Amino acid sequence: MKFGIDRLITEDELRAPLEGKRVSLVAHPASVTAQLEHSLDALIGRGINVTSAFGPQHGLKGDKQDNMVETADETDPRYGIPIFSLYGEVRRPTGQMMSTADVFLFDLQDLGCRIYTFVTTLLYLLEEAAKTGKSVWVLDRPNPAGGPVEGTLLLPGQESFVGAAPMTMRHGMTMGEMGHWFVEHFNLDVDYRVIEMEGWKPGKAPGFGWPDNRVWINPSPNAANLNMARAYAGTVMLEGTTLSEGRGTTRPLEVLFGAPDIDAHAVLEEMKRVSPMWLRGCRLRECWFEPTFHKHAGNLCNGLMIHAEGPFYDHHEFKPWRLQALAFKAICTLYPDYELWRDFPYEYEFDRLAIDVINGGPVLREWVDDTEAEPGDLEEIAGTDEESWRETIAPHLIYS
Repeated sequence: MKFGIDRLITEDELRAPLEGKRVSLVAHPASVTAQLEHSLDALIGRGINVTSAFGPQHGLKGDKQDNMVETADETDPRYGIPIFSLYGEVRRPTGQMMSTADVFLFDLQDLGCRIYTFVTTLLYLLEEAAKTGKSVWVLDRPNPAGGPVEGTLLLPGQESFVGAAPMTMRHGMTMGEMGHWFVEHFNLDVDYRVIEMEGWKPGKAPGFGWPDNRVWINPSPNAANLNMARAYAGTVMLEGTTLSEGRGTTRPLEVLFGAPDIDAHAVLEEMKRVSPMWLRGCRLRECWFEPTFHKHAGNLCNGLMIHAEGPFYDHHEFKPWRLQALAFKAICTLYPDYELWRDFPYEYEFDRLAIDVINGGPVLREWVDDTEAEPGDLEEIAGTDEESWRETIAPHLIYS
């Protein structure tokens, strides 16, 4: 199969509209060709007039480790073009930035999750392109989580940099498909096109979203492998808690939790008792780790490792958002006085609990905290939202 960048650099007719145009590239470390050539080098090497580039959260180089760690603008030392940060002084391209090119190529590898900020970066770019008469092309890449959708819809008024629009947590789209929905939903008058992939089959073995003939390159520092990408729509919620998500270890965001004062085995048994259906599609393994930085640094933590991989992975049964919610519920049942929700500024939101920012509303937190709430209560809300979202995106799906 071919990703969008591979088609653009090898098919003359796709590049023809770029003749005589100034071109900008939005990229990060995973923006590479099938031969692992970075997209910036590949485009310039094929004679495309690249006049600027942009880096999203974590930077063009992907060197910034944590949330709210900003990247400065710079000049590329090899090509002498400006590299603008969309996670520094601004997160939305300024008029001066937009003036540096006529066509903006968006080539970011996504994880298929609403909270992964590249989704919002695409929306902001489309909105500014509509204002300034610029063109936006998405060089499409796979959604490694495949086509399933999961989670509650973001509620009106809950928008943030990790919640661009009313979509479910696991959105089930590629960035190219997402752009089509943004254009319609926000009624954007913008020249938008997708350089589509060839041969991508979401939901099909062996990769179920990620082709087995492409190597995995971290799109951000803690997105280390396909297992993480599959689990992320659940494990990202740990960022809004006092529990460790495994930052400061070699397997971040692949655990349901880690903490020095929680019995992981007991939590797993409680999860099995409350809702064994939500444990399907993966295998959970008790583990121990000592983070070298971040939450619980230097303390031995007991936790549960998620294995959504190999013989334990069932693409159509795995529900990471429900799985993570169930872990929270089990912890609150076994440790009713545990201070679970972390109260701190999260992605420039200072007036809401981080867990509510992450989920686009308070529904999940309220379900966890309600001692009388059953799995069916959350299932009813999420199931309705998921069906609505599937109907919403159906006209925009390219590869189904």
